[in-house]
Amino acid sequence: MEIKITFPDGEGKTYKAGITPREIAEGIGPRLAREALAAQIDGRFIDLDTPITEDATIQLLTFDSLKGRDIFRHSSSHIMAQAVLRLFPGAQLAIGPAIEDGFYYDIDFPKPISPEDLPRIEEEMEKIVKENLNFKREELSREEAIQLFEKQGNKYKVELVRELPEGDKISIYKQGEFFDLCRGPHIPSTKYLKAFKLTGLAGAYWRGDERREMLTRIYGASFTDAKELKKHLTLIEEAKKRDHRKLGKELDLFSFHQEGPGFPFFHPKGTILFQELIEFCRKELAKRGYMEIKTPIILNEELWHRSGHWDHYRENMYFTKIDERDYAVKPMNCPGGLLIYKSRIHSYREFPLKVAEFGLVHRHEKSGVLHGLFRVRNFTQDDAHVFCLPEQLEEEIQKLVELILDFYKVFGFEDILIEISTRPESSIGSDEMWEKATSALKHTLEKMKIDFKLNPGAGAFYGPKIDFHIRDCLKRTWQCATIQVDFSMPERFDLNYIGRDGLEHRPVMIHRAIFGSLERFLGILIEHYAGNFPLWLAPVQAAILPIGENHAQWANEIKATLDEAGLRTEIDLAQEKINRKIRNAEIMKIPYMLIIGDREVETRTASIRRHGSGDMGNKSIPEIISFMKKEIEEKKISS
Repeated sequence: MEIKITFPDGEGKTYKAGITPREIAEGIGPRLAREALAAQIDGRFIDLDTPITEDATIQLLTFDSLKGRDIFRHSSSHIMAQAVLRLFPGAQLAIGPAIEDGFYYDIDFPKPISPEDLPRIEEEMEKIVKENLNFKREELSREEAIQLFEKQGNKYKVELVRELPEGDKISIYKQGEFFDLCRGPHIPSTKYLKAFKLTGLAGAYWRGDERREMLTRIYGASFTDAKELKKHLTLIEEAKKRDHRKLGKELDLFSFHQEGPGFPFFHPKGTILFQELIEFCRKELAKRGYMEIKTPIILNEELWHRSGHWDHYRENMYFTKIDERDYAVKPMNCPGGLLIYKSRIHSYREFPLKVAEFGLVHRHEKSGVLHGLFRVRNFTQDDAHVFCLPEQLEEEIQKLVELILDFYKVFGFEDILIEISTRPESSIGSDEMWEKATSALKHTLEKMKIDFKLNPGAGAFYGPKIDFHIRDCLKRTWQCATIQVDFSMPERFDLNYIGRDGLEHRPVMIHRAIFGSLERFLGILIEHYAGNFPLWLAPVQAAILPIGENHAQWANEIKATLDEAGLRTEIDLAQEKINRKIRNAEIMKIPYMLIIGDREVETRTASIRRHGSGDMGNKSIPEIISFMKKEIEEKKISS
């Protein structure tokens, strides 16, 4: 029996039924035969040695593809787990997924391990790689799988098996003496793991639940090429230097305290950064016809039932009582905005109606996942809600996409990955609403000729969304902006407008955030710029450094003039040598240093230094104000 295999370019070829992806790759050429890791058949991911028995479309996956890299790194986690069990026989494996640029495995060790144990594990991994063990898939019944892992003494795998839906195929993968619960697919054998490094240890609660067991998470990185691994490890070292928690302390921007774990405290300089982001956003939105509102932080419980948050978000919310009635601290701004919309009658002539809010929200995060400004329990969301007519929907989505991309260019983010997240299992609204909203998002991006990928099941509970992932200077991606189309909330809150026909109609609602969380975006910026902020953002834009006491009067006059011009300055009057003052200003990453000595007092000038660049010569104070204001106005990323 012959079958037809169709390739990504649309061309088809006839093969004998039962041919494997590996054999197809070998028939195409030796390079693909070497590099193929797994295959995608009609949307399903399979191992290279899985027989194909009917007509299908095929994509052979290599390390160059996102899914190929995921498969490679997930296989790396299995090899690491095998090495761990050889060295620590009493350890229990929990989960070991691939992550961007690497993998991890959460493991319950009989005794704690330390970073000093990682080289031993790496050595054992090297042995496993040299053993060239094939990855082999086996399918088991639920009872067989439970018995297998109970015999192994692994309560975590037993729990996972018991939670699998009835009727699901349960599979394990073996390599040598090792086996693990896994859906697959995997690389053909352990020898494919050419370059790897275990990069660190961390604690992690089982299932992310702080009431459950604390496990040890071992992180690793893996590549098919040693040069790529070396580049990645260099980026890791650079990321450590740029860690926003470290720089936040050094630059006196923010802090965290045990009196409020997960709640950031912004210092004066950090507050300047925070407010500059808001003011930049506020001015840009005003140009585009947005109105700004402010809604309460605490609202009664009934509202959250009506919005659907009670059923879909309750575990992330904080609650309190006022006058013996139940209230919740808002995790999102939208319900408050909907109440403002309902406070008066609206006409179709007002649309699109654009309403923005820089709203403080609170969400309960487990202590184990808190991470500086990246994962906090309260943050400011730059929300906006656009109410529009159905026929305006795609035009408004396009305007929002353009707005977001323009914003990110200002900060130097031009490598943007875009995805559409579709309906999750837990959701509200009709099938028709979801189909209409998802189609509008897809059609708009297609019309704009913007590439995107689908992220099935990752939408908000009330609607599908476009998510924007920015790539920073270390090639890491961060999901920040979002555009969400919502037909459900207007229905649940009975929102109306008076149409051309004089009758009531239902508006369409678009949720939009650009920064997402201002705190998180600020953390991203700190690391992206390594604390060397563009002049317009810098908390202190110029440090005035008099060489001696007799230069202090002119230095103070300069400060007063620059302050009056709206520039943020500091003056260093400490009894220290000028080189020490310059060094201090460099450490604080202040963009400009104005050095004042005898010549500067006599000529009524200042000697200028640029952080990281050095001497710029003598300039008059009006000249200094002029070029600094020009740089601020143009929002230059670097000098």
